[in-house]
Parts: sequence; structure tokens; C-alpha cells
Amino acid sequence: MMKNPDWWRGAVIYQVYPRSFYDSNGDGIGDLPGVTAKLDYIASLNVDAIWLSPFFTSPMKDFGYDVSDYRGVDPIFGTIEDFDELIAEAHKRDLKIMIDQVLSHSSDQHRWFTESRASRDNPKADWYVWADPNADGTPPNNWLSVFGGSAWAWDSRRKQYYLHNFLTSQPDLNFHCPDVVEQVLSDVKFWLDRGVDGFRLDAINFCFHDPELRDNPPSNAVAEGSIGVRKENPYAYQFHKYDKTRPENLAFLQRLRALLDQYPGTTTVGEIGDDNSLQTMAEYTSGGDKLHMAYSFDLLTEQHGADFFHKTVDSIEKKLTDGWPCWAIGNHDVSRVATRWQARSPEQLKAYMAMLLTLRGSVCIYQGEELGLTEAELEYKDLVDPYGINFWPEYKGRDGCRTPMVWHNKEANGGFSDARPWLPVYDEHYGAAVAVQHEQENSILQAYRTFLGWRAQQPVLLKGDIEFLESPENTLVYTRTYEGATFLVALNLTDQQVRITAPAAGQRVSGAPDFVGGSWNDRELELQPWGVEIATL
Repeated sequence: MMKNPDWWRGAVIYQVYPRSFYDSNGDGIGDLPGVTAKLDYIASLNVDAIWLSPFFTSPMKDFGYDVSDYRGVDPIFGTIEDFDELIAEAHKRDLKIMIDQVLSHSSDQHRWFTESRASRDNPKADWYVWADPNADGTPPNNWLSVFGGSAWAWDSRRKQYYLHNFLTSQPDLNFHCPDVVEQVLSDVKFWLDRGVDGFRLDAINFCFHDPELRDNPPSNAVAEGSIGVRKENPYAYQFHKYDKTRPENLAFLQRLRALLDQYPGTTTVGEIGDDNSLQTMAEYTSGGDKLHMAYSFDLLTEQHGADFFHKTVDSIEKKLTDGWPCWAIGNHDVSRVATRWQARSPEQLKAYMAMLLTLRGSVCIYQGEELGLTEAELEYKDLVDPYGINFWPEYKGRDGCRTPMVWHNKEANGGFSDARPWLPVYDEHYGAAVAVQHEQENSILQAYRTFLGWRAQQPVLLKGDIEFLESPENTLVYTRTYEGATFLVALNLTDQQVRITAPAAGQRVSGAPDFVGGSWNDRELELQPWGVEIATL
């Protein structure tokens, strides 16, 4: 019997991008044995689980998010036996393993698509979204790809267009076809049977499309936050009413949850990129019969500051009701938070960390975030991300957050690989290497380790309700309450000293990390620049 089947509530999940984590065989690309070799480091962070970005067989046009075999390990990452060993070794260290599942689309090199495009009457003819052209040969509607241009690509074999919400090499599976749904659930079961503890579900609101293929209306306001694209991308000019987030998706998520419920202690976190992301998060996590938790792009944009954080979190809390959020301020798709939110000091990054880790919900931390890594500035010749290559120079793509992890400041390639890495190690990262920060008592790395270890022992922070209080400009003050205990969290998000009036005199929570704490005078709390206080009332 599982000790705690709800371990995911309040859990901290460490995202590993395997290509860039650690190269065990000297080919310049990180791999699964490399992750296994660094499990002690991950365990030292006091996180609960690892989210592995895709390692499946793939032509790597979108670096693994274009899957050509949902049950295979790509040789550049190792073997299925390497994956089994990783699971076993992680479990020995009480670390869960969650894997990325890309259910809405496959690679165009998947055997399913090869068969589907061969004719209009083969057994897999309806496994993908095919449509006849308009009378003038143009695509069937105005849907756009996230990566730019039409979401429709012409196939000369079938003399039809196929739908691709991302790259043309990522055709969308047709979830209106019952056989597709059965196959997808069977592939999820394959990994459950191998012992995975959960799934991060990529673009999970993209599974179904409008079977009538109606045009999307224009967007009233071009907004980048909720849908995960930037304003120079025409994708933001549409209101995505018909190409994703269709009502049929809810029934599929219920079937997916029913499958996971057969494996107690497993969980899901869904990625939601939508015009109404908060509403969709609420729908997808409500009722305890769909996703366990979800995150949106709302904290993954350049917008930041106390007022923005307050409004965003408050909006999600009001929408979610019985749902459970998962917070992230960085991942493999967005500029690193230290650069995106213009952090100028370790204290500023520690304040953001304290905010992230004291909100109600679970948390995803992207590799290198615990080192305070900045966005790498790469030359055009070094880019490999098709997204960045398409939109250069206004948008430089996602390579800047995917450069190799820096383990040692005095070793070639930051200790990541003996060979030339698939992306260059950024010179400015050497000073932030694990080996450097491990020796520094007040480093960002040590702050993460200490805070996470302490947080894991605080039920109020893991499970408590949240309520925001009035506070001075550029500060955040909220309470977390659980089973009669209340913590006050106060954050000074400025480089000036501030005074905050609390509802009652506070006393710092026992054992809180050294960087946590202000000065109390009855109900008056004084916080240093970027100061943090967590107190009992």
C-alpha cells in the first residue's frame, strides 16, 4: 500500500532537460545514464520528483516533442534498460519520476503517419486530421501554427491538407477517432507498468479540434501570457476557439484519470496554453476526475512585480475552487527567470524563490534555476531551435534556456561533457557552477536546498489555504492556514527597506532558513531590500 497517494499535493518537481543535464558517454548530448549519475545531486535539493523532458525515439526536429515511437528510448539518450535503472535508482532515493507525454501530435516519421498518408482508405487513414482544400486550393480554414504560418500542410499523396498545430513535421492526431484514443491510453499504460509515478502532459488542451473546421475569430487583444507565444507571432492575433480546448477533451481527460486511478500514487500535471488559461485550468482540474493539477503560462512571461503576482495568483485561486495549481516561473520553453524578471542580485532571486515555494499548490523548478542561471546569449550560427530560427532576431528562440548545466567551473564545457556540447556552455554560467555554489554558505543553491528541506516539514505550506492581505506597494503579504495553524508570508520585492503592518505581532517560524526574517516591533514588520519573512501569528 502506498504511504501517501496524494504526495503530489504541495510537491516540488525538478524538471530535467536530458539533452542538457549530463553527458555520460562523451557524445556532447546529455542522456539517461547521465541523469542517473546525478541523482544524488537532485536528491540533495530536497525535491520530491523529477520531470523528465522527452527521451522517446524521435527525429529531433523539435528535440523530442516530435515522437516517432511512444514506447521507445531514442539511442542518443540510451536504452529502455537505462530508463528502468533510472526509475529504480530514483526510487531508492525516494524520488518520483514523471515523464513528458506528447499526446496531441506525433512526428511525421511515426509509422502511424506513414500509413495514414499513404491513402484515404487504409486502416489508419483517419488517425490524423485530414481535410480537402478549398476550391481554389487554399487550406480549409484560417487556423495558424504556434511556430508561424498556416496550421495546414499539403500532402501530395492524399491530395489533402493535414493539421499541424506546431511544426509541419508534427502532424496532429485525430482524437475523434476512437482507435487513436485507445492507442494513446495503451501507450500511457505501457509507462505506468514500467513504474513511472506520473506524467507532465504537453499541450494537453490541443487534443481535440472542431470537426466542422470553422474559422477562428480574431482576438480582441493580442496577449502573450496565457497562450505561450510572443506578440510578434501572428498566432496571438486569433481567438483560438475551434483549433483547441474543445469540450470533447474533458471526456478524454476523465478516461485518462480513470486509467491512472488504477495505479495509486500516480499523478498528472497538464500544460495549458489557452486564451482563457485560468478557466481551462479550473475545468481540467475540477471534480477529482480529470487532471490532478495544471499550470499555465501566466508566470512564464516578462510580466512581474508584486501587483502582477497578486492579481495572477488571486485570479487562479478564485477560478480553481476544488482544483489544484502547479506553479512554475521557468521551464525549457521560456527565457530564464533571472533574465526575464531582471534579477540583479542573489537576494532578489531568493525572494522570487520564497514566493514560488510559499504559494498554495505544487511547484516545478527548471534545472539551473536553483543556480540562478541567466539566459544564455547565443549567436545565430549556434541556434538549433526552429522556433528561434523562424523568428530571429525579434525572438531568439528557446536555445538560451537549454544550454548545458554547469557542474564545474574549472572543467571543459562546465563538466557537462568531454565533447563539444550540442549547444555551447555560456561563459557567464561558469561562475554559477554547482561546484562553486556548493562551497558558498549563502549561495542561491544552498538557499534552495535549505528552504526546500525546511518547507517539506511544514504542512501549512504544503497543504494550507491562501489569503492575500493589503500591503504597501511592491510588497506581497499573504497567510497560509492549515488545521488551525497560520503562517504570515511577507515579501519585499523592492531594493528599498519597507515597513509592513501585520494583523498581529508575528514570531518567525521555527527553523526557517537564515535568509528569512525581518525585524518586529509589535505589529510592525521591517524588511530589508528583497527581504522575506515567514512568521506565525
